[in-house]
Amino acid sequence: MNNNYNLSTDEVLKKLNTSMEGISGKEIDRLRGQYGFNELKAENKAGFFKVFFSQFKDFLVIILLIAGVISLFLKDYESAIVIFAVTILNSILGTVQHFKAEKSLDSLKTLSSPIAKVIRNNEKIEIPSREVLVGDILLLEAGDFVSADGRILENYSLQVNESSLTGESESVLKETEVIKDTEIAIGDRKNMVFTGSLITYGRAVVAVTDIGMSTELGKIAHLMDSAKSKETPLQVSLDKFGKKLAVAILVLCGIIFAANVLRGYSLIDSFMFAIALAVAAIPEALSSIVTIVLAIGTQKMAKENAIIRKLHSVESLGSVSVICSDKTGTLTQNKMVAEKVFVGSKVLESRGLSMEDTLQRTVVKMSALASDATITGDKGVGDPTELAFIKLANNYGYEEEDLRKEYPRLSEVPFDSDRKLMSTFHNIEGQYMMFTKGAPDIILSRVSNIAQENGERPISQSDIEMLEGINRDFSNDGLRVLAFAYKKFDSQANISVEDEKSLTFVGLIAMIDPPREESKLAVADCIKAGIKPVMITGDHKITASAIARQIGIMTENGRAVEGTDVEKMSDEELRNNVEDISVYARVSPEHKIRIVKAWQDKGNVVAMTGDGVNDAPALKQADIGVAMGKVGTEVAKDAASMILVDDNFATIVKAVSNGRSIYTNIKNSIKFLLSGNTAGILAVLYTSILALPLPFTAMHLLFINLLTDSMPAIALGLEPYRKDALNSKPRDINEPLLNKGFLFHVLFEGAVIAASTLAAFYYGLSKGDATLASTMAFAVLALSRMIHGFNCRSKYPIYKVGIFSNIFLWGALLIGVALLALVLWIPLLQSLFTVNPAVLENLGIIVLLALVPLVVIQIYKAIRTGMNSNSKMTKQ
Repeated sequence: MNNNYNLSTDEVLKKLNTSMEGISGKEIDRLRGQYGFNELKAENKAGFFKVFFSQFKDFLVIILLIAGVISLFLKDYESAIVIFAVTILNSILGTVQHFKAEKSLDSLKTLSSPIAKVIRNNEKIEIPSREVLVGDILLLEAGDFVSADGRILENYSLQVNESSLTGESESVLKETEVIKDTEIAIGDRKNMVFTGSLITYGRAVVAVTDIGMSTELGKIAHLMDSAKSKETPLQVSLDKFGKKLAVAILVLCGIIFAANVLRGYSLIDSFMFAIALAVAAIPEALSSIVTIVLAIGTQKMAKENAIIRKLHSVESLGSVSVICSDKTGTLTQNKMVAEKVFVGSKVLESRGLSMEDTLQRTVVKMSALASDATITGDKGVGDPTELAFIKLANNYGYEEEDLRKEYPRLSEVPFDSDRKLMSTFHNIEGQYMMFTKGAPDIILSRVSNIAQENGERPISQSDIEMLEGINRDFSNDGLRVLAFAYKKFDSQANISVEDEKSLTFVGLIAMIDPPREESKLAVADCIKAGIKPVMITGDHKITASAIARQIGIMTENGRAVEGTDVEKMSDEELRNNVEDISVYARVSPEHKIRIVKAWQDKGNVVAMTGDGVNDAPALKQADIGVAMGKVGTEVAKDAASMILVDDNFATIVKAVSNGRSIYTNIKNSIKFLLSGNTAGILAVLYTSILALPLPFTAMHLLFINLLTDSMPAIALGLEPYRKDALNSKPRDINEPLLNKGFLFHVLFEGAVIAASTLAAFYYGLSKGDATLASTMAFAVLALSRMIHGFNCRSKYPIYKVGIFSNIFLWGALLIGVALLALVLWIPLLQSLFTVNPAVLENLGIIVLLALVPLVVIQIYKAIRTGMNSNSKMTKQ
């Protein structure tokens, strides 16, 4: 490991074989050959045609294509055209979705600064950032993006925003001193700078230690390539189901084909029969309908601040059993607020101060005057800590603009990362005073007096110990603490660092990035829904644990660990401990991926939130990657499955609830399609076994599967979402789509519809006309399957879910009936679909037989739900 932060500046220069004069001209070519260019490399991606044709690998699609080719060979052009059109449309949709998801690395490349300022041959020059080399002396100042990783050689109050790497928005104060710890998180490497970070204050001279793929950003790029996008539980279920169904169809078609040949049918007729059976069995529109239902679901979720980037991830939300969430901005408000104040020997709530008290009034005014932040309307400009002081003053009627006009700043000593202090000089009611704020330990080392209600007195060692204890208590509660002191002057002065001694201590102000009001309820909803919330943050363990306890993520039995602890664990040890750990602090991108994988290895579906570049690999690895819409980087958004417009944890919980409802609706749509197709299969099998004429033509079945069936299936996907979706545990991702209960209902409902269809078929045969029999069977199957949509809305009878609560299903029924009527009535379509016009004389029988399955299935549901209710009451 290149722990350059463990080396002194001289040791780093020696290791890099460079000097403060920079690289010499003759060294450039050698170093270029050794290290290459300072850029991120992407793995080769599949081209359009490769991705397009890969969509045809699905077993069901292959069978459909074979059926289309045979139809073409047998000059059944209509069937062939419809089959080919459906498969090509599905492939185009799949290809478009693939390329939308492959943009993450391109966004990473945009983070590099286009121009870098370096010293070469003892001259300051500007070069393209891709030409920066290891050993270059990099010059950085406020406003620059860091173009390579490096060790700080000279530091002039440098502050760096490393949120793209660490996830924490607060700027880091840099230093040059050697760090002795051998394994520390990126956020604690105070003497290093990293590619993609932004210089917010000060300047520095840096020796470049790593470029391109060797940088921390490059490591993330490598993780992005190596992290594999997970298939959703529904995709896995549909793939398994598709393979099983395809094998069953092939076997069934083979048996029927052989049986018909043995019974004397011609090869062509036997082929046509087998194709009809295949068309009846394959739910041609299944993938399209699932895509449409998911797309409509995403529109509803977008209105609730959750933008879905990858359609199939919607249903994965219903299976989520673990949510790994960032702290800052997601669980918290991403703004500092004064929480507690110690003044005059008392710890007070920030909202409980009295401006009648001289000391309390003084500390509030001091906090605003010794700050540079400003607030205009709802917009604040400046350091988050100083904004907290301005808001505190505002809460007690003091506007910073009025205070600064009344007590103008006469001189100042700006903040310095080495001193960790800031001082301002004012005339307060005729008394010249210096106000100083800074780190409590620094202030306490410089005070000689302490302010009390009755005046000042010398500070004692017991006072110091008491104040250190209060500061420690505040810190243990996850609060950030600053101390305030003043010094009186006899006349106006231009204060300097030398004046920051012999101070009078006034008080402590403790701040916190407060939890969102809705976070606690959202976490409680998660736990109620059987979902484990986990906090993964770049912040310190104490702060993270305090917030986690407040909102309910961390309980008495929960543990908090740091990234260094994760580093020491093997993958097996992490898997064994992962269920007990509620908070991970100071973690790296590699740690985040390992944590996600550990949960996945234990059979969980994991949602992961993040906003920085450092989160992108874990977002991609997770089953559901959730990026922040307000503060999230483009890299994180591109890697994510879902983007939160409001950066709110509660929105994730809403999305999970919606995902569960959407999955239920999709499953009902699938049950509708399969039970209808089962009816067609059973009818074809029955007539084949009894050597009866074909009950349907291939065009009949394609019309039903692609037109009249599609609309009710989509309408079922629009069923109103369940209000009790979070009252149950996440579904088991290993549970097959076709479990015993689901399969029973598909077969039972399919058999009832098939019985009505065959009754119509026999009625037609009784008239001595095979074409009329086929037309009657076609009409009853089509109409009963459309009506069957009402059976598939819920496990409860229609009257319990509301007959008219799904208006889309009624619309689908009316459109489907209209399409069927056109086929039965219009002569041109009668010819195309081989319809006997005499069917119009038997419409009453068709409607009656089509309603029979609805009545039978509704009676069965009423009896079953009634028995279940009685069983529950008996147990109670």
